[in-house]
Amino acid sequence: MKPATVLLAAFSLFSPAAFAQDYDDLDSNDSSSRDRRTAEVDRDVREITKGTYAKANVGGAFYLGSFSQFVRAGTALGLSVGRDFVNQERTSMAWELIFAQGVHNGTNYEIQAAENCVATQNCIQGDLRTYTFAGAVEWSTYPSRRFGIGIRGGAGLLLSPLLMDSDAYQSDVVEGAWGLSEDFGYHSAPHPMVLGGPTFEYYTKLAHFSVGVDADVFYAIGFDLGASVAGNLKYTF
Repeated sequence: MKPATVLLAAFSLFSPAAFAQDYDDLDSNDSSSRDRRTAEVDRDVREITKGTYAKANVGGAFYLGSFSQFVRAGTALGLSVGRDFVNQERTSMAWELIFAQGVHNGTNYEIQAAENCVATQNCIQGDLRTYTFAGAVEWSTYPSRRFGIGIRGGAGLLLSPLLMDSDAYQSDVVEGAWGLSEDFGYHSAPHPMVLGGPTFEYYTKLAHFSVGVDADVFYAIGFDLGASVAGNLKYTF
């Protein structure tokens, strides 16, 4: 065999084209390369899980209206379940069912009477506990893949049960200290309420978990205006 023929065969064997199958050309239109890139993208996207979720909230709540004179800021605890029904790259929407509890220390009813609570109609039993049952819809946008900013609004019912014996409350507090025949109805019936505010959420690298903050302003008809800020931990199934 002639030397020129040997050199030509060697050049062909060791040329870049011969190594084309030994590395990934990420710009290639080859189907195997496209499939590999698609799989990588899908794996990244699936790090964030959307769907049915459960969420626990812990934070604080306070009243902004007439109750602020006699009811101190307190603790807010919440549990909720929901589901993402819109899931796009930069936008999502979810519905949520919420159960929340507020616990507040209040001013003694005799001090309230001395500070003229009857004239302002904000006499309250003292220490206060509230239970809220509500439904909400949330819309969120995503400045980055893991961080979401949203807003939510909802409605429901707020209850504030009497924490002392009803007969003693009527005789000693309502009729005795306040000089009324009946109270202002804060503890006797559910109060329709609305709520709304911003939400912030960060999706951790644990695919099913995210953490966030819910900040709400709420108004309960026949009760008062208030606000709550709570951190949350969410698990998506």
